[in-house]
Amino acid sequence: MPIEKHDLHHEFPEFSGEIRELKMTDNHFAKLFSNYHDCDREINRIEQGVETPSDEYLNQLKVQRLNLKDELYQYLKNQSALTS
Repeated sequence: MPIEKHDLHHEFPEFSGEIRELKMTDNHFAKLFSNYHDCDREINRIEQGVETPSDEYLNQLKVQRLNLKDELYQYLKNQSALTS
């Protein structure tokens, strides 16, 4: 079974340009993006069997990724509204 992609460009294709620009120009966004990417990468490694932590740890990571995704989405929406 293929691993589902959760990178931000797949999650929010409508904000692709904003993601690219904010990663380079906004330190806060870049840090959130990096944290999200690191969390997503760790989840993928677990789901692929490269790492085998407890189910509780995996669930915590998934909640963390979801919270980061929500925060990034709000940030992108706010930035998009400011530039519209």
